[in-house]
Amino acid sequence: MITRIFGLSIAITVFSLVVAYLYGGLTALFLCAILGILEVSLSFDNAVINATVLRRMSEFWQRIFLTIGIVIAVFGMRLVFPLAIVWVTAGLNPVQAFDLALNPPANDAATFPDGSPSYETLLTDAHPQIAAFGGMFLAMLFLNFIFEEREITWLSWLEKPLAKAGKLDMLAVVVAGIGLLLTAEFLADPEVRGTVLLAGLLGMIVYIAVDGLGSMFHTEDLEESSGPSELVKATGKAGFFLFLYLEVLDASFSFDGVIGAFAITSDPIIIALGLGLIGAIFVRSITVYLVRQGTLSDYVYLEHGAHWAIGALATILLISIGVHVNELITGLVGIAFIGAALISSILRNRRAEPDEAEEKEAAPVS
Repeated sequence: MITRIFGLSIAITVFSLVVAYLYGGLTALFLCAILGILEVSLSFDNAVINATVLRRMSEFWQRIFLTIGIVIAVFGMRLVFPLAIVWVTAGLNPVQAFDLALNPPANDAATFPDGSPSYETLLTDAHPQIAAFGGMFLAMLFLNFIFEEREITWLSWLEKPLAKAGKLDMLAVVVAGIGLLLTAEFLADPEVRGTVLLAGLLGMIVYIAVDGLGSMFHTEDLEESSGPSELVKATGKAGFFLFLYLEVLDASFSFDGVIGAFAITSDPIIIALGLGLIGAIFVRSITVYLVRQGTLSDYVYLEHGAHWAIGALATILLISIGVHVNELITGLVGIAFIGAALISSILRNRRAEPDEAEEKEAAPVS
């Protein structure tokens, strides 16, 4: 199964590295590999969250996510999205923006000799709006998770009180809104304060709309089904909105990777090869592996750890509006939460094994 799931990712990785070498020699090959590793390390929690949603989708919509979704992730978010930001902020047409990306100023300067800003500078200048949108989308995802009562809790001393507080309607929106106001007031520069507020508000609206539509149509599917609800897979409109939800979620996760990539290289071809063809596709393979192996059912705290990692990422994105945060910190925080949740799950399973053995011994023989 591992070979079948990861075989394509490995083949594409080799292909991407060869293309990078032909494009820019050993330097390009090295940068491409580094970006691929960066994307996987930053997005492992993304894979876990994707898996929690993907297992609710029908086989048809799973295939859509793993085909069309990959095209959107690779070319949409890792190539077109940065260019689109430059088109909008600099008033350039697509051809001019792409030419600007392929021809940076000498010696990695922030501007060309004539004083015009570089592609990297234009994209970096748009970071506050990007971080506000992505940060608020992820914050809403995290808050809705921790404010919901669950049978199984990981950090029980914290999650149970938060779940009780979550009985207050729209608490997630209130907390997220307060966080956005504080970010705009104390972290954003005065000249971008308004755009940060608008971008953050749009992030909240997009989350509420897509998540709400997906939940509404999925509920209709459950009501129409005569089988057990846990076996019902989202189809039709429900599957479509869950697909949209996953794509927006992937976009929110990719913001920090795309921006962070410019600390390594501003070449859009290398970024597309490293973040997209290597990193994004490996993350998809990890997602499929988690679903096919039933890993989330076996290691029940992984979903909790991934959501806490999302909460940390959302906080880091908002903080980065006013203070630079090293991408290494972002990656390590996510890995730390996932690793802690995995270890906790393993220990829980080991404690459960003797109890199950005792129950079997105590069971009457028929």
